[in-house]
Amino acid sequence: MLPPPLALYMHFPWCVAKCPYCDFNSHALREELPETQYLEALERDLAFQSVQAGTRPILSVFLGGGTPSLFSAAAIARVLAAARRHLNVATDAEVTLEANPGTVERGRFAEYRAAGVNRVSLGGQSFDARQLQALGRIHSPLETQRAAAELHASGLANFNIDLMYGLPGQDVHAALHDVEAALALAPTHLSHYQLTIEAGTVFAASPPALPSDDSAAQILEACQRRLDAAHFKRYEVSAYARAGFECRHNLNYWRFGDYLGVGAGAHGKISLGGAEGVVRTVQWREPRRYMRASPLAQTLSKIALRDLPFEFMLNALRLVEGFEIDSFELRTGLPWDTVAAEVARLVGRGLIETSAGRCRPTAHGLSFLNDALLAFLPEYSGTAALSAMSTAS
Repeated sequence: MLPPPLALYMHFPWCVAKCPYCDFNSHALREELPETQYLEALERDLAFQSVQAGTRPILSVFLGGGTPSLFSAAAIARVLAAARRHLNVATDAEVTLEANPGTVERGRFAEYRAAGVNRVSLGGQSFDARQLQALGRIHSPLETQRAAAELHASGLANFNIDLMYGLPGQDVHAALHDVEAALALAPTHLSHYQLTIEAGTVFAASPPALPSDDSAAQILEACQRRLDAAHFKRYEVSAYARAGFECRHNLNYWRFGDYLGVGAGAHGKISLGGAEGVVRTVQWREPRRYMRASPLAQTLSKIALRDLPFEFMLNALRLVEGFEIDSFELRTGLPWDTVAAEVARLVGRGLIETSAGRCRPTAHGLSFLNDALLAFLPEYSGTAALSAMSTAS
């Protein structure tokens, strides 16, 4: 049996400042960026994990954070060269760099392109200066506009803009203004996701007043209509793209593909086949500890068979197109009968639909995705799942 497609994620953990809503492994930079030391650690990590990858082609590379654009173009070129040296990176691989508009110098995007980057994801979040301040962002709307202009000028026209909705005090008009401002910059992709309060963040300790669930739903519906009119197709819960510009790297996640996780706190998933099953890897989270540690120090754990259905559905049901039923068996090694009864119950509740060998969330199911996913948690299986979900939907 052929293994799933393989991608590479590299994590760059520093930011100028930690945003109050962020629960990612990011750290405010309080001293000089240890660029050289971190690159050396990434190279050791790549060399070690190349054994797991073997000759499997790497179909996409994602440089995420944190803020990778704090690193020089020369540093990005060096680490991409190391990836190609140790791994079988496809010649047409999608190579995405996350960038904060407030940390990119004018003209640098051309240098990142020369380094091997062919796609960029801009963390715009909003085009309202007051909202950006409330979100702890260090850039202005003008800086996002300038960054987009530089992307076009450098030949990096394939770029995403991150937008949040459901911001403090936001109404439909304000949210649509953000969408219009983003569309005016001619991106190929938009990530449009709701601000949520995550445990362990500054906002969790002192939460802002957010729109009600009904208001947030109205905002989302209005923004979806506008994006659809602009020919941005919704292909995932929070992702919209022009035809042919869906993010290949994220599609691999959602299709339960494999990926190497390199860098401080990075996670990976590798299908070993047979009795060895599917394993997850986790790197040291704290950057300096990661730089000091041996690559052998990564944590490796096998995903229990009982957890595989939830792990698969957690990703695959995010896609508007859903998944081919055969792919469940190919990716998990489990027979469809493992989940057939739960799928049938969710079909009956209008959260999932099946046809022509495919399983996909309904429009209602996309709005209540967490309810559907609960059915695949081992502790909520069968009638227990229905009971647990009844109050939410």
